[in-house]
Amino acid sequence: MRCTSKKKLTALALAAASAIVLCGCGASDFAMAYNVDSFVSSFNVISRQKPGVAEAFASDLCIVTDDVTAGTSVDMSEAGAAVLFDAGRGEVLYAKNAHERMYPASLTKVMTALVALKHGSIDSMLTATESVNITESGAQLLGLKVGDTMTLNQALRYLLLYSPNDVAMMIAENVGGGSVDAFVDLMNEEAKALGATNTHFANPHGLSDESHYTTAYDLYLIMNEAVKYDLFQEIIHLTEYQTTYHDADGKEVTRDVKTTNRLLRGDYQAPGQVTVVGGKTGTTNAAGHCLMLLTRDTGGNPYISVILQSSSTDLLYNEMIDLLDEIQN
Repeated sequence: MRCTSKKKLTALALAAASAIVLCGCGASDFAMAYNVDSFVSSFNVISRQKPGVAEAFASDLCIVTDDVTAGTSVDMSEAGAAVLFDAGRGEVLYAKNAHERMYPASLTKVMTALVALKHGSIDSMLTATESVNITESGAQLLGLKVGDTMTLNQALRYLLLYSPNDVAMMIAENVGGGSVDAFVDLMNEEAKALGATNTHFANPHGLSDESHYTTAYDLYLIMNEAVKYDLFQEIIHLTEYQTTYHDADGKEVTRDVKTTNRLLRGDYQAPGQVTVVGGKTGTTNAAGHCLMLLTRDTGGNPYISVILQSSSTDLLYNEMIDLLDEIQN
């Protein structure tokens, strides 16, 4: 399944413009005022004096409305949702429940990183406040204390490799101008701008909340935007990270972490024709086991894959390997 082509979009624009002229619309007001000199106007579309057309919002995105499983050998019977998109060619290779709202767990942190990269300064110094004191049982933590400081660059590496929720809060509060809520508002604004209309974030880390949800397709949109940042791709490809930051007294604190991505760690092997660039893992009781990846085929063409709500770690990775096997060079 391919994305809508520009030729089709031009034809649709012509049809729509013709319908307006032939059928008439009374005295209705239009946001685009009539202007014969406009690069894009109904006059120029019909008269063909200027062949330009407006660039469609989704012209470079994969579009899916229904499940796409025919012709595949993928078994996703135990997964809540799954998608595999050829991000380079705009093709949908597989889709199950792509628009079903689900909890994203720590896949949320891809949006946290995206907003931080877009609105923050990579060398800015972050300071931990009381917001890093997360007490939820089982929450992944780096162990930040009030007064600890590190750069946004350091924090993003911890965030995307090891997935600590206290680091997510520190990033949000500092990039959000001192307010985690303001940062979450930015997350939701960015989601809307990307067309992720089935998404709503309630926090920057992904711990379960009834008002915190997304879809496999929306996560594709978010990941597709995040990978436009070279630093993001660099970070998600790391297998481990060690750095030194400072506590409230200025003393050095060194923490060494390893990626939670078990394909990068070598615990599981991707199909031979696929290279795993990196991605994000996520697990909570409500969300189940989740995984989102950026991969490339032997020609370097990129793919984005997402699996949500798998029942176990082992099943999740075997499902993902099965999904990636649909990539043909």
